Amino acid sequence: MLSPEMNDKLRALHSDAGSGLDGCAALLGMDHLVVSLSLGDQVTEQLWSSSRISADFEDLQFTLGEGPGPDALRTRRLVLEHDVAAVDAERWPALIPAMSRLPIQAVFCLPLSLGGITVGVLTGLRASPGHMSGQETDDALGLAAALTLQLLCDGRPPEDELHRAAVHQATGMLSVQLALPLSEALLRLRAYAYSHDRSIVEAAEDVVSRRLRLDDDDPEPESPKETRG
Repeated sequence: MLSPEMNDKLRALHSDAGSGLDGCAALLGMDHLVVSLSLGDQVTEQLWSSSRISADFEDLQFTLGEGPGPDALRTRRLVLEHDVAAVDAERWPALIPAMSRLPIQAVFCLPLSLGGITVGVLTGLRASPGHMSGQETDDALGLAAALTLQLLCDGRPPEDELHRAAVHQATGMLSVQLALPLSEALLRLRAYAYSHDRSIVEAAEDVVSRRLRLDDDDPEPESPKETRG
């Protein structure tokens, strides 16, 4: 059963998604919360996050192409890890060591699914290990169900409003430049960002601005040229 506080949040969510999600992290016993939209082929787009830490975690999963969010999206099942330190490193071999710089010790991912359709993932993060209580689990499931219906009704936001608009544009450019399918072009961009310890958004912006080409063996972005008055 939903708590009265979550019922109030869901009513607010119906009228204004952004303000409706404010305060939901604390209500679920989380330190951070992020909502992502599925774009197909296990690719997600961040729609809303409660903090810089949750946004960084979501970008890290996107860059590496692995983690509890992608697992929840692929399997349409809850992925609840109450103690990240206890997770087998082979499960997410790139993500586990990369997470060490973020204050995250527990991760809870709920697929936003209805029937055979999965439209996104709701992710809760904690700075310390610990299970969700029964009430927190009920409220999280209720929030996930409400977000699923809202995304199904509202659809995908415009391209220029997407958090990773540059990534999608760069992927298209690389697909043409390298004569690769979009999925492989995205893998090339991810590999570059990971191997150079860069944000995938920053790398994509360099591709879009033509400061970076990935058809070289080990490309480095060119410095912006000075413009003459």
